Amino acid sequence: MTADQLTLFSLLFFVFVFLIWGRWRYDLIAFVALLVAILTGLVPTDKAFSGFGHPATVIIALVLVVSRGLSNSGAIEMVARYIVDATRKLSTHITVMSGLAAALSAIMNNVAALALLMPVDMQAAKKAGRSPSLSLMPLSFASILGGMITLIGTPPNIVIAEFRGEALGEPYRMFDFAPVGLACAAVGVAYVALIGWRMLPRDRRASDAGADLFDLEDYIVEVRVPDGSPVIGKRVRDLDEQAAKSDVEVIGLTRGGRRLPGLARISEIRAGDILVLEASPDSLEEALGALKLEYVGKGTGQLGTEDLVLTEAVVQESSRLAGRSAMSIRMLYRYRVALVGVSRQGRRFRDNVRKLELQPGDVLLLLGADARLADVTGRLGLLPLADRGQRVIQRDKAWLAVVIFGAAILAASTGVVYLPIALGCATALYVFLNIVPIRDVYTSIEWPVIVLLGSMIPIGGALQSTGGTSLIAGGIVDLSAGLSPLVVLTLLIVVTMTLSDVMNNTATAVIAAPIAVEIAARLNVSPDPFLMAVAVAASCAFLTPIGHKNNTLIMGPGGYRFGDYWRMGLPLEVLIVAVSVPMIALVWPL
Repeated sequence: MTADQLTLFSLLFFVFVFLIWGRWRYDLIAFVALLVAILTGLVPTDKAFSGFGHPATVIIALVLVVSRGLSNSGAIEMVARYIVDATRKLSTHITVMSGLAAALSAIMNNVAALALLMPVDMQAAKKAGRSPSLSLMPLSFASILGGMITLIGTPPNIVIAEFRGEALGEPYRMFDFAPVGLACAAVGVAYVALIGWRMLPRDRRASDAGADLFDLEDYIVEVRVPDGSPVIGKRVRDLDEQAAKSDVEVIGLTRGGRRLPGLARISEIRAGDILVLEASPDSLEEALGALKLEYVGKGTGQLGTEDLVLTEAVVQESSRLAGRSAMSIRMLYRYRVALVGVSRQGRRFRDNVRKLELQPGDVLLLLGADARLADVTGRLGLLPLADRGQRVIQRDKAWLAVVIFGAAILAASTGVVYLPIALGCATALYVFLNIVPIRDVYTSIEWPVIVLLGSMIPIGGALQSTGGTSLIAGGIVDLSAGLSPLVVLTLLIVVTMTLSDVMNNTATAVIAAPIAVEIAARLNVSPDPFLMAVAVAASCAFLTPIGHKNNTLIMGPGGYRFGDYWRMGLPLEVLIVAVSVPMIALVWPL
């Protein structure tokens, strides 16, 4: 092993560790890794930022903008609302929603498809009086499966396609992924619709779990004690009886910006104190009325005199709030919206709600004017859970948006125009026709994914140039000596799938693609089956909430725990391996 190889493997090891740890954002980790690779000479200076102009990076950005256009036009909304019927049996509902999610994910980014369908699914759960946890995980898994069908459905497919173009001279076309992807998606959707949701823990499947719209654990909420409140002069423990009647629990007291130690049970309450409650939105309203408390921010002049409403929204991975607090961005003063409460998988936290570092999957309880909330959730990258009609849908442009998108895909699929150019033209037309306002062009792009990909592509190139891929591929081939190439292919799928479960799937594809080609070269077989194996495996992250953004997105609203995912996900991954290996061998002969 050379010094460069040792340095690169050490760097990748630390990247994997930090990505799995999850303490820092993956885009920051990738960018720092790129800088280290440049400073150590692993990546030449003239290639330092080549990943940001790479076709795969450009395609992913443009796909996200086009997805926003299809959403803004109302094309997807009309389809969803026509198909969804809350009166259907649960198994039928899951089948329909999963099939729709898979279909949409094939023609748009799978994260965008889930973001469109999740509020619709939750509204259906409310109307049917059941827990949304029964259908949200199948919906997420189906959207991931559907992304495997086409080139633009998921970032790993784009990465693999462009890598093939660099390695073999011609990238994969739009529907080259379809034969294997369709088979995997069909089997996977059938599984999650008929069997998978039944594997959730009993408390997730309880019929009365949907009494609350979102089946969330109670929020940790901060409320202010105004002048004249009857609780002034009382001890915190004196509020237990009234709190119990309102179905809330007093769990702390904040004074002067600092949380008092413990539960502050014997502390005397003063005007201006902040009481920390554990409550649902409905219970909270009752408690505020009974105890004459008020929301933090109300009465300060920041929220104005408009009619105020509460709304619930999920922190997406690309949100400006991910890794930051409401106080650090001055949410109340800058946006005139107050963060009232946070729900995080039922875990209590000691930080003040407004100072709490928010994480993807957190569900926020926000207070503000109705019209302002619509704008703020969009600007901050939050996904509203309530069907409040916050986005102004341009339904008269639905067919126009579909025609433009269809023309771009047709032109790219037939080889008339290179895919990035076709998508770029579609984006320009969307902006020119105001289907996507110019501001939305930038807000719809998941910049952390762009930074991740732009940073990892040069590192992936260094893996090849230093001989790292040859070393890894040689080790895999030596370990599987005497076994058929089909067994090695299966092993590659399992290893890549495992990596994708614990780290970002795009990064997994970047690292695994050159290794796949090198393995094929050493076995003296076609590289296409191995590249397809990586494409399938990198997309299949079903065991954890951190492997795919969709799994993270549903964690809070579904009330899921970390260990819930493998119950549904492990049999699904076994099925995918069982279906994909023979399909790859059939469509892409070794």
